[in-house]
Amino acid sequence: MEHPLSLYNTLTRRKAPFEPLHAPFVGVYLCGPTVYSEAHLGNARGPVVFDVLTRYLRYLGYTVRYVRNITDVGHLESDADEGEDKLAKKARAQQLEPMQVAETYAHRYHHHMAQLGNLPPDIEPRASGHITEQITMIEEIIANGFAYEVNGSVYFDVPTYNESHNYGKLSNRNIDELLAGTRDNLAGQSEKRSPLDFALWKNASPEHIMRWPSPWGEGFPGWHLECSAMSRKYLGKEFDIHGGGLDLMFPHHECEIAQSQASHSHTDESQVWMHNNMITVNGTKMSKSTGNFITLTDLFAGTTEALSQVFSPMVVRFFLLQAHYRSPIDVTEEGLQAARKGYRKLMNGLRLLDKLALPEGTERAPDTEKADAELRKLTADCFVGLNDDLNTARCVASLFNLLRKLNGYGANLATLANVSEAALQETTAAYRALVTDILGLADEPRADAEQLLHLTLHFYQEAKAAKDYAKVDEIRAALKEQGIVVKDTKAGVDWAYSEE
Repeated sequence: MEHPLSLYNTLTRRKAPFEPLHAPFVGVYLCGPTVYSEAHLGNARGPVVFDVLTRYLRYLGYTVRYVRNITDVGHLESDADEGEDKLAKKARAQQLEPMQVAETYAHRYHHHMAQLGNLPPDIEPRASGHITEQITMIEEIIANGFAYEVNGSVYFDVPTYNESHNYGKLSNRNIDELLAGTRDNLAGQSEKRSPLDFALWKNASPEHIMRWPSPWGEGFPGWHLECSAMSRKYLGKEFDIHGGGLDLMFPHHECEIAQSQASHSHTDESQVWMHNNMITVNGTKMSKSTGNFITLTDLFAGTTEALSQVFSPMVVRFFLLQAHYRSPIDVTEEGLQAARKGYRKLMNGLRLLDKLALPEGTERAPDTEKADAELRKLTADCFVGLNDDLNTARCVASLFNLLRKLNGYGANLATLANVSEAALQETTAAYRALVTDILGLADEPRADAEQLLHLTLHFYQEAKAAKDYAKVDEIRAALKEQGIVVKDTKAGVDWAYSEE
């Protein structure tokens, strides 16, 4: 399949035309959440970016298998394999079973993702459901000489691996510099041969809740291992695109590459590694201590201290898409307000499309070639940004240029005589596809049904007081069509659901 899509590969540090391993099939893996707490605003950016990527790949005609995992075991408090399991710690604090905690926050995460307009992944594996696959991968790594067992724990041998491979190539780090920046006497690190080694399997202490039997005793898998094992199971030893936040590049994704190469081959697991940049709030990193930490629940409910008003999920989605995914983005109230205006302009553009029709009796110009070319150029420009490393910011800017032209036609429908019906249909179809199918923006009803009902009843009362019985009957009939019965009582006007 030929198309102009190019993507930036973190591994090669350059953009290149995207060529799937087995076109038209495309495998995409995105590192998902650790479900021990509420998802925050930063957790929304990656899923939105890769939702647009999968949507666009499907628009281009590819058959995409999109996998996004859930981490429900093995993610310790420290990347140095120290501390408690984050989920087990939350379960102990709340006196719950770990899976209760996981289910609670996974359910909320799914709800927020749906609010943001993200399509669900095709497969959503959980770390706790793939222990067998992770044990198998560890056995392969040990057999190949790149891991060792100590006191029931298994560690990946980074220096040995680096002798024949290049640990640090994804994050552009040098192993000697990494070693120089560590201390061998770190507490709890004595059983590792090198401070760079990372856990593939951890021996479970007596109080550790989440534990499974293994060839090395009861324990649990290391955090980095799950994605290597699950991506291999559902996408193969090598697949097309691996995504995640910039904060996952090291050590998580670096370790994934090492595990995959050490277990089965010399492949880099994924052909293309894509990383979305981070967000700040009012110019600073999100932190509970500074009061700018924003959970998605608080953001959508308007209960966050960092913002003074409610911003809907679709406005937040549009705000995130106004920046290129590899650029940092600062969340401010002013920025979200501007995004709300822009989002509503695009939604009004959708409403306009069905109204763009040549007035009856108006003859079309004999030569529409020049106007057609201009309209098609504006339309084609919208895809230029998407094809240039999924640059949604440029795509949105081009959409506004196109919308300006369409609004001009809407203000004077007679000017539609200057363009052909074919060119107009191509443009309206492309606008609708870009806004809804690719960028994933949907219209959000802003009117409150209860408030509209009370307003209608107010008009009913006014009509009744004015003895405008035709208007009274009209309102009654209109509400009845909506399943609402108006009730005149001594206390005033009320309503009830129709039982007919």
